[in-house]
Amino acid sequence: MSQVSLVGIHHIKIPVTDLTRSAAWYERVFGFRATIEFPDPDGVVRGVAGPLPGLGETLVALRVNQQAAEGCRGFDPVSFGVQDRADIEAWASHLDSLGIRHSPVIDATIGWLLVFNDPDGLELHLYSWARHGIDQTDRPGYGRAVATTS
Repeated sequence: MSQVSLVGIHHIKIPVTDLTRSAAWYERVFGFRATIEFPDPDGVVRGVAGPLPGLGETLVALRVNQQAAEGCRGFDPVSFGVQDRADIEAWASHLDSLGIRHSPVIDATIGWLLVFNDPDGLELHLYSWARHGIDQTDRPGYGRAVATTS
């Protein structure tokens, strides 16, 4: 592994059932702006990609895939990072202003977490980089450090 390395995440691909609805939702919630479109051989655009403010060069792609979208319903493939609890609370207020249901602020394994769903039921997480310092080791479903052997 010493001669290879990663330099980040190039893009995140999210399966959707209705491209127009999902692109509008991601724009309203995150400020998504499509800069690339993906037409099928028949000329119908069934995917778009673009930046989300705050993710740097990482793009988010929305691609029509009914089966994948249904299979991912209730799953959380990505957690978007925010700085701290104040940011989580600001996001909760933002979602409230848009009428989007969300979890309360959660003391997660390491930091604070906010959970909500996109139009297809994909579970999205906003997770703080700041740590809360709460030991969740003995709570079922929470993470714990992996024991290492030397």
